[in-house]
Amino acid sequence: MGGSQPWPQVPVGNKDHTDAAVVIVGAGISGMCMAIDLIKRNQCHNFIIVEKSSSVGGTWHDNKYPGCCCDVWSMLYSYSFEQNPDWTREYPGQEEILDYLRNVARKYNLYKYIRFNTSVESATWDDSKNRWKIDVTVTGGKDAEFNPAYSIECDFLISAVGQLNQPMYPNIEGLDDFKGKIMHSARWDWSYRLDGKNVGVIGNGATAAQIIPEILPSTSSLTIYQRSPNWVIPRLDGPVGALRRAIYRYLPPVRWRIRSTMMDFRESFYDAVVDGTSEFADVIRTSCTDMMKAEIPNAPDLWAKLTPDYNPGCKRVIISDDYYPAVAHPKTHLETGKIARITETGIELEDGTHHAHDTLVLATGFRTVEFLYPITVTGTQGRALSDIWAGGASALYGTTVPSLPNFGMFYGPNTNLGHNSIILMIEAQSRYLNTLVSAVLDARNRNARMGLMPKQQRTNDFNDTIQAILKKSSFADPACQSWYKNAEGRITNNWSGTVVEYQEMLSKVNWEDFETTGVEEEQSVKEGASGGVSASKVVFGSGKVETRIGRVHEETSVSNTVLALGTLSAIAAGAAWVYRGKLPKRLGLRA
Repeated sequence: MGGSQPWPQVPVGNKDHTDAAVVIVGAGISGMCMAIDLIKRNQCHNFIIVEKSSSVGGTWHDNKYPGCCCDVWSMLYSYSFEQNPDWTREYPGQEEILDYLRNVARKYNLYKYIRFNTSVESATWDDSKNRWKIDVTVTGGKDAEFNPAYSIECDFLISAVGQLNQPMYPNIEGLDDFKGKIMHSARWDWSYRLDGKNVGVIGNGATAAQIIPEILPSTSSLTIYQRSPNWVIPRLDGPVGALRRAIYRYLPPVRWRIRSTMMDFRESFYDAVVDGTSEFADVIRTSCTDMMKAEIPNAPDLWAKLTPDYNPGCKRVIISDDYYPAVAHPKTHLETGKIARITETGIELEDGTHHAHDTLVLATGFRTVEFLYPITVTGTQGRALSDIWAGGASALYGTTVPSLPNFGMFYGPNTNLGHNSIILMIEAQSRYLNTLVSAVLDARNRNARMGLMPKQQRTNDFNDTIQAILKKSSFADPACQSWYKNAEGRITNNWSGTVVEYQEMLSKVNWEDFETTGVEEEQSVKEGASGGVSASKVVFGSGKVETRIGRVHEETSVSNTVLALGTLSAIAAGAAWVYRGKLPKRLGLRA
């Protein structure tokens, strides 16, 4: 297969079904971005994407609950290189996002690289081969008849499983004893009807705030079990009309400008969720309080239950136009008492109160601090990732991990955002990781297989710096618990700065950050805890200290005058195209 194409431009075929240059775990936004960049930046087609689900889309395939939508403007929630002018709402719904991602997968022919219904069980680095061995199981019925389990060897392993992929089921006594219907938000059963049901919703975060207004009309009653209140600000959602969509499609400079303005605003939102004493944080407090009192008038007791006592940003700020009205609805009961246990027929509180339910909805989120769970990962010298991360997950720039050669991850430790679009982070990570892949592929092409991993001290220094910042942020507010923290209170999920700061940091690869395995010792002095050779001495043959990658500049950087000129140019080009057949005739150049 591949004819005369040089490796790694040859796609993986039947004969090399279990061998690839790169394996990507996950076909969501991150995995697709990595694959597209492999093709565009490295001219690499010798890769496999393994996806445990039956479709691309990642979290937007798994989360299909009522009201599921994005908390980022639709205009900003797409790849910079594949912007979508056709969003039908200001905030995109799950089905529209999934449709967008499927269209991108089709455009770049990604389906031929993806193995669906294939789950990674373990990944082990082989020091003798300088390669990964990935053990997978096949869950698809007919596909599993060919081979229910097999191993793939590769030169570089990419984790694109993200932080929001494994549902968190609450540790509540009696959960398995309930005789009614239980649904986790990420495992929604659309064949089950809620008409006339007495529903209990455990959780009141962003997911619950989307589900509750949608299911309330069909229920007979609905009880919200709230552990602690959330800051809620207006979404101001609405349809995007045909005229605006046409402008976005046929006048790209207008679309670019709106997208950059949205990014600017979201970047300014950083102060609101990080610094509880900032003016923007006060704006959130005021906006939340004003909206709550306007939508739930004359209800001071309910106001008290719904007003947080922690800084905005300590937990995810909820963006909703209809949550408060749903909470105040006559069919709704807001329960703030602590749950003691789940019985066969409902939920019992610590004070002995019992609420009967036909259905329980678990809006309890994901296992966010257990990155890569449940995959067993073993690195160089037999080091298990569980041991490496015994004190909490950490990585260099959130992308690479000491003792894991030729390994990269998207949406890893300390790369989550509370203020902007995660796609802006993902594209920076893809550029960075593709540069690492290029060095490893170059070594293999020169018959010098190499393992590349971050130095432990560089990783420690980076994480000490960001943790010092995070400890002073609203994320660390002891007045609340959130999925941003691990059991010890360490902020393992959130990035400490703005998106632009992160993009700038990943706009170049400093090869002094890395050391190698599988390289002859005489090429350089030994350094680092694992005794590897500094990558700056050996990458790309003669060695290279730094590789400049650049970054996507999406913040406002062009004046309105330049924008207007660009728009006029587009209009002129369009007019020229329309009249291309008429003008020569008018000038007498054509009969």
